[in-house]
Amino acid sequence: MINLLIFSIITGVVFSLLIVPFIPGRQTKRSADEAKASVSFNRGAAIAAIAIVAAILVFGFYYLTNMDRNWTSLWSALLIVTFLGALSAGGKDRQVKIVLFLGALVFGVYILSAPLFNADKKYKAVEMEQQVEIQAFDETKTPASVPPKFARNKMKKAFGQVPNTSYYELGSLQIQKVDGKFVYIAPVEFSGFFKWLNADTTPGYFTMSATDSADNPKFIKAEMSYTPSSFFHKQVERHIRMKMPNLIFYGEAQLEIDDDGKPYYIRSFGEFITARNGFDVKGIVTVDPASGDVKKYALKDIPEFIDGAVSPEAVSLQNSYFGNYIHGFWNSIVGKKDVKLPSDEGTEANVSPIFDENGHMFYFTDFTSPKEGVDSMLGYALTDGKTGKATYYTGNLEESYMDSQGTLQIIEKKFIEKKWTGEMPVLYNFYGEASWLTPVLDSNGFLQNYFIVSAANPEISVYGNSPNEALKLYKTALQRGSSSVDGSSGAEEAKAAVTVIRVFKERVGDFTLISFLADDGRNFIVSSETVPLAIYIQEGDKLAVTYLETGELFLPVKELTNVSME
Repeated sequence: MINLLIFSIITGVVFSLLIVPFIPGRQTKRSADEAKASVSFNRGAAIAAIAIVAAILVFGFYYLTNMDRNWTSLWSALLIVTFLGALSAGGKDRQVKIVLFLGALVFGVYILSAPLFNADKKYKAVEMEQQVEIQAFDETKTPASVPPKFARNKMKKAFGQVPNTSYYELGSLQIQKVDGKFVYIAPVEFSGFFKWLNADTTPGYFTMSATDSADNPKFIKAEMSYTPSSFFHKQVERHIRMKMPNLIFYGEAQLEIDDDGKPYYIRSFGEFITARNGFDVKGIVTVDPASGDVKKYALKDIPEFIDGAVSPEAVSLQNSYFGNYIHGFWNSIVGKKDVKLPSDEGTEANVSPIFDENGHMFYFTDFTSPKEGVDSMLGYALTDGKTGKATYYTGNLEESYMDSQGTLQIIEKKFIEKKWTGEMPVLYNFYGEASWLTPVLDSNGFLQNYFIVSAANPEISVYGNSPNEALKLYKTALQRGSSSVDGSSGAEEAKAAVTVIRVFKERVGDFTLISFLADDGRNFIVSSETVPLAIYIQEGDKLAVTYLETGELFLPVKELTNVSME
């Protein structure tokens, strides 16, 4: 607060000196002594009055907006102040202030025109490494696929766990890894100014599994004074600004939980690309919401428990730079050669947080053509949530991939009678096939199933009650569609004559999965969608099977003849 007060006073004094003339533009016909005394008194009073008014205005503006207090943030005010000073001054004083006004005008033009000329620097700042495809997904893992809308609905229904419920409401939802588990986190926020006055602190936050839709939200007690919904000096973004007056922030403050369950608010900071335009992330600031303790970290030094050091807003901005400015600013407006538009289907600021098999968080975005009516994907990007480094995947250039919007349209048509819709489509490499995994919700926001569709072959699609069920069905659908299921094209087809020792049948969606143990010790799996008569397999049956040597525990069957039934 003291820093802001000093900044406001200094700015107010400078503004008053620029506005109040030392040589008035109009002189009245009075005696030299009268004129000298009058001018001296009026100038001093005017300087003091304008300095006080300007200081109050500057203090109020920066307090309310939380803008950084670098001198360049005053450029528009300097333009107005020097213009008023040039109008009111006379003689040599006017000449000096006209020069100052012209300098402020040139600087203002530089600030406003920066987006026209710094596109190349923006592109170079976010230029991505390029690869073809991401690694194949490990089917023994469960993707973090519970949609945030569904998780939020469940948290709202569990809000009765919060003490003094009427004081609070559910805050923003974000996903992270806590103690090795993928969970959604949502802070409890104040529901208004008077509720903040009465309660002073929020009681805690909700947590819920991001991989298990059957999990119930849990309320964790953790009192927090500095929050986004607090007011005045307790508002967390204002509190950060008071401690770090010159840092450039981008994106909203987000809650992160350490492995012991202690909450922290974090916010990304960085640098302008040129002038006061563009943003390049450099680190984070953390706030202990209980004590207000503020710490600053470079990206390479952030605490291990923080997954989303780079804000989703900053990642979305980087994607925009990468997609639009490959050949400069004007090409993004006219011509649009090689321009790629990042999709707006993400769950947080147009990007979707996902985790790899090692528990490392990335932000996913797909890119599409700027041409209207085209739903093919040009590529997709994964941005590291800790470092901000991104990789752009072109996909198989010999195939045309459907984008996320096309996936949502397929789901809408598939369930048009039920009025179900998809949310949070994410591209995975399932069995060597670029595939969209999308949770499907009903009109009330409740999860109904998981839909998987091939990005290159949209006619291959399945849905199941869980991601793993859908994956099992998808494997058999790929077999039927003559696609490889081992992450490469090297899965050899083989034949065998076996006797069934054990058999297990499981209903998944509209079909039945049959798993059986053969007398040679190998396990096989087949879907009734692929071989309808497989539902009649019993222990002791002799089978002639054609299968794929994928090296998996359960070998996928492509064709099957039950010799015992002939």
